[in-house]
Amino acid sequence: MGTISNLKYRFNSASMLMKIVYINILVFLVLRIAGIVCHFAGIDTMQVLTLVELPSSLTLLAKSPWTIITYMFSHYDIFHILFNMLVLYWFGSIFSDFFTHKQLCALYIIGGIGGGVLYMVAYSLLPTLSMSSSWLIGASASVMAIVIAIAMKVPEYKLNLLLFGSVSLKWIAIFYIAVDLLSINGDNMGGHIAHIGGALTGLLFTMMINKGIDITKPINRIFDLFANGKGAFRNISVKHKVGKKTQRKPEPAPTDSMSKEDENTLDTILDKIKKSGYASLTEDEKRRLFQVSSKKQ
Repeated sequence: MGTISNLKYRFNSASMLMKIVYINILVFLVLRIAGIVCHFAGIDTMQVLTLVELPSSLTLLAKSPWTIITYMFSHYDIFHILFNMLVLYWFGSIFSDFFTHKQLCALYIIGGIGGGVLYMVAYSLLPTLSMSSSWLIGASASVMAIVIAIAMKVPEYKLNLLLFGSVSLKWIAIFYIAVDLLSINGDNMGGHIAHIGGALTGLLFTMMINKGIDITKPINRIFDLFANGKGAFRNISVKHKVGKKTQRKPEPAPTDSMSKEDENTLDTILDKIKKSGYASLTEDEKRRLFQVSSKKQ
């Protein structure tokens, strides 16, 4: 239980970028373990993967509509997830310096949807693909959206690359797009088309931002409604348990800054977590950690 509590604490306290990375890693581990179980049970691994992969057929998508989201958080090949998560971390960190964490998460999802839609359209309309079927998996389209978006925002921002030295983001973005365009007639045609769909989504995001329009707002409104709904449900549950005769005392509103006492309290609790883990905290210490952390944010 202590390990689970520590992992839960690390996830809850992580940035939005790292939460996306953690989710991808968790889904990867679940799929790999399921694949091992299927192998020894004599079951085709594809029966598991098709639960999360995006089909090229609209008919199959109608039977598993959730895959338009799950495919972008799923990987089965270790090098696939390693490359995607490294690129996501590098470019997502830069993205977070110029945009909000909520925009990062929403663009990740919109980019994945954009890549998935272009992928399905290609399989419906292109003669070379219309007679075949395929399944899409991986975060590449979502990552491409973030890469192109930040490269459009700050094209001259430089990264130090091994063997190449200091390279502007615009040239890295051009390289990624060129690789997909030149490889589009290869074995992974559908995948490269999805990458281009993600890139176009990232391009659209920055172009609209420059005009004062944020295309991630609809997604973030859904997130906000869900978060507010959970909070409202939680408040209703608490009031129901208290009853009519007992009134809840209003909690003091968090201040915008931390006092010296709050800082000392936070340092003491974090030292205890570092030495003994999150599970060693008392309920009062957990409550104080949450309160002080809220002020810090």
